[in-house]
Amino acid sequence: MVTYNPKDWFKLIVHFHKSDTFRILFPTMLVLGLITGGVCFVEKKYLNIEVPSLTIFHQILGFIISMVLVFRINTAYDRWWEGRKLWGSLLNNSRNLSIKLNAFIPENDFHSRKEIYLLISNYALVLKNHLRNTRSFKLIKFSTTLKKQAFLNAEHKPNYIAKHLTIFIINACKNNNNTQNDYLIVSDNINQFTEICGACERIKHTPIPYSYSIFIKKIIFLYIITMPITFGLTIGYWAIPIVMIMFYAFASLELISEEIEDPFGTDSNDLPLDEIAEKIKINTKEILLP
Repeated sequence: MVTYNPKDWFKLIVHFHKSDTFRILFPTMLVLGLITGGVCFVEKKYLNIEVPSLTIFHQILGFIISMVLVFRINTAYDRWWEGRKLWGSLLNNSRNLSIKLNAFIPENDFHSRKEIYLLISNYALVLKNHLRNTRSFKLIKFSTTLKKQAFLNAEHKPNYIAKHLTIFIINACKNNNNTQNDYLIVSDNINQFTEICGACERIKHTPIPYSYSIFIKKIIFLYIITMPITFGLTIGYWAIPIVMIMFYAFASLELISEEIEDPFGTDSNDLPLDEIAEKIKINTKEILLP
């Protein structure tokens, strides 16, 4: 995720990041500009007529596309923001669980504290990799509870860690006479791990409906490809920059929507899952292993 100062207007206007839509669309904009120039040349030289009424088509269609794109980008942002809230809940839930367990488990029981710390911190890392379809587990720290081979053989790795976290906490409560009923206090926090995982999977595996997505692309293509013909007859070569700007505006909104509707990837506008997972690791260690 790109970190920036939203108040620095001038810097944001002149800066071109590698993920900036202008950089991505610039080659297509040049081709479209050349096509528009060729159409204008043919119309001015061989079809020297003016048909101002044709622009009404683009005025109406442009309004329709604007409404569709507003809904499109709002829907994509809702998915992005829901993902951010879920990972914020994971961070807070990890802290709350660690604070409660810190009060339950004796300070001299270093083994139990370390095992719980590893399970909670590893869960965030594994969930991140699970959502990104990544098979790299170099940052995962294994222990007597979280065994490497059994973990690698597990089909759903976040569930595997949640299962062992639950088992370990229940056994710790049973073995300690003062905390036999304390599992009821932390059960909601443990359940939240799976709830958050399921909600993230829902966002990832439920994309925008195919028919809706392809309709937007088709209507933008229809709008842009017909602009050189109608605007070339009315404003001549001024149609070149206008067509390029309109294509940049509409296509950029669609590209941004496509990028943020799956917020768990590694694109510049995706959520900072690496930083959140690292923060969970640091906070959990600070609470349980002072």
